[in-house]
Amino acid sequence: LKAQNDLQASHGLVIQARAVALPQVTASGRYADEEITLIAGSPYPAPHQSWNGGIQIVQAIYEGGKLRAAIQAADATKQQAVAQYDTVVADTLLAVRLAYYDTLLAEQQITVHEASVVLLQKELEDQQHRLDAGTVPKFNVLRAEVAVANERPNLIRAKNQYRIAKNNLANLLGYNLPREVWENIPLNLTDALEAAPYEVNLPDAIQQALTRRTELTALRKQVELNQLNIINAKSGYKPTVSVFAGYGWYNAQFTKPVELDHDINGWSAGAQMSWNIFDGMLTRGKVIQANSQYARARTDLADQSRQIELAVRTAYSDFLEAKEVLDSQTKVQEEAEEALREAKARADAGTGTQLDVLDAENSLTQARTTQVQALHDYTATRAKLERAIGADLAPAK
Repeated sequence: LKAQNDLQASHGLVIQARAVALPQVTASGRYADEEITLIAGSPYPAPHQSWNGGIQIVQAIYEGGKLRAAIQAADATKQQAVAQYDTVVADTLLAVRLAYYDTLLAEQQITVHEASVVLLQKELEDQQHRLDAGTVPKFNVLRAEVAVANERPNLIRAKNQYRIAKNNLANLLGYNLPREVWENIPLNLTDALEAAPYEVNLPDAIQQALTRRTELTALRKQVELNQLNIINAKSGYKPTVSVFAGYGWYNAQFTKPVELDHDINGWSAGAQMSWNIFDGMLTRGKVIQANSQYARARTDLADQSRQIELAVRTAYSDFLEAKEVLDSQTKVQEEAEEALREAKARADAGTGTQLDVLDAENSLTQARTTQVQALHDYTATRAKLERAIGADLAPAK
């Protein structure tokens, strides 16, 4: 919404830029009542009241290149404003996507830690039954109780992260939350973390980014505007020529008898030229400033191009890392579940220990956590890579 306001404000700048090339129409009028002693030197009785009025149109036809530059600057300003607005939209889309994925991750982390607590609670109950039967010492029950107690804070933290993630997402979506909503926002997400296939060629991605990224479009327009500013600055060395036409009315002041309602009217037309032969080096100073700003704009464009290429390479590398980590976790969870079953079987058979079971349960929790985190990282890095490439943006014109 703020970017829309900026876009509307830039429309006013476009109108102002074009105003230099358009004709100017002015209307004027004056009425005066003077003390008679102020009027002297006339052979006729002069009225102490006078009035005049008129309308005039002036069209500049040459201002040292400024007129054409103004028209071009108006178009460049409009395109720059649209590019800046598109940049804000793209950044906002990315922020919402990342917040959405963070919320999904936090929700999945709750499921993981809840399952872990259930596993450890079952192990505690099993060890308690064995203690009651006299087959295991009290130490086994204590160790199981400690394991459950250590896992509960992880579940509490996961629930807190979920609440915070939903608050952050709601804030990015511009929701005004009711004051009666205290802790858990009733916000349910319909998607799940999924690893949809995504292939990208780095050289093509870099070229697409340099073509589509609206940040570069805005900077290119800034270079164009600064180049036009040089023309505007140099116009101070040249003359200005304009034509005018108008019609005027005024009362006859030196007639007999003197009458205020006796008016004279008629049209006038002509051309005028002005040329500052010496302006105290003002124009030279403006030219130096305009040239420096033009060079700075070109440097900014080159620097931003390198930064965008670096961003694409970095996002591409992060995406590859996330993809490789995700691929490495394909069978880990299944293997961890199988390891837990075997550890329980050995413990039941008397060939294993309770510590083996707890270690297997901990490994399963870590595998589930890593799997969920890997899915989140894959979707998040893909969103960042798409933003770096400019995949959501139309090709720049």
